[in-house]
Amino acid sequence: MASGNDASVAIAEYVAGSETEFVNMMNEKAAQLGMANTHFLDCCGLSSDSGHYTTARDVAIMSRELITKYPQVYNYTKIWMEDITHVTSRGSEPFTLASTNKLLKQYQWTTGLKTGSTNAAKYCFSATASKNNIDLIAVIMGAPDPKVRFSEAQILLEYGFAVTRLYVDDNKQALGDIPVSRGRADRLAVEPRGAFHYLDVTGVDFNQIEKRYQYVDNVVAPVEKGAEVGAIIYSLGGREIGRMPIIAAEPVEKAYFIDYLRRVLNKYLV
Repeated sequence: MASGNDASVAIAEYVAGSETEFVNMMNEKAAQLGMANTHFLDCCGLSSDSGHYTTARDVAIMSRELITKYPQVYNYTKIWMEDITHVTSRGSEPFTLASTNKLLKQYQWTTGLKTGSTNAAKYCFSATASKNNIDLIAVIMGAPDPKVRFSEAQILLEYGFAVTRLYVDDNKQALGDIPVSRGRADRLAVEPRGAFHYLDVTGVDFNQIEKRYQYVDNVVAPVEKGAEVGAIIYSLGGREIGRMPIIAAEPVEKAYFIDYLRRVLNKYLV
């Protein structure tokens, strides 16, 4: 993707009123994400001031946040070349925009993400790739020329795919229901929030992964659909490796006096 430094300033002013205030928001967000070694001074990264800095790890964290929260970014970062029509008061003029990510043509698993360079930072690259349902990020900083940043990123990605394996539990098996108190219904249907993924680089036996179901002690109505009421706990060798929330598959409304009265009548009169 070509850099749009002027566009980033325009967006910053629209969102926060000024670039300065937007940069404050950037630093707050970086802290929330755990980017402990990052500090921004501008919104486009062109500053040569030593107070503007980051690390490869922090760029990877930022990249992960982007591709997991907004995977639609791939709709743009996978494009190698695109024809665009530039419309001005003098008329329309087509031109071709080419990606700065040469890895798109060199490495078949490439999905993105962004190149960058300044005199101080030299040639940098946050590369993303997807293979066998595994998504990896490789960050190169301080490369002496563009070719090195792409070749080094490809080496890292190939190594990553060679040593990683993905465990997937699709969690499609129904979980049934659990008791609920003070509700119009006595039972609450539950389900996992989604599939569980665990990435391993040690070569462990996935057959040794154990699952344990843990529920809230007392679920009390009203309960909204999607409310978290427990968790599936995954462990390996006695060590917890992750959790998947168990949620309400349907809502349960709070019971009132009339509901309890109907229950009594149904019990003795039906």
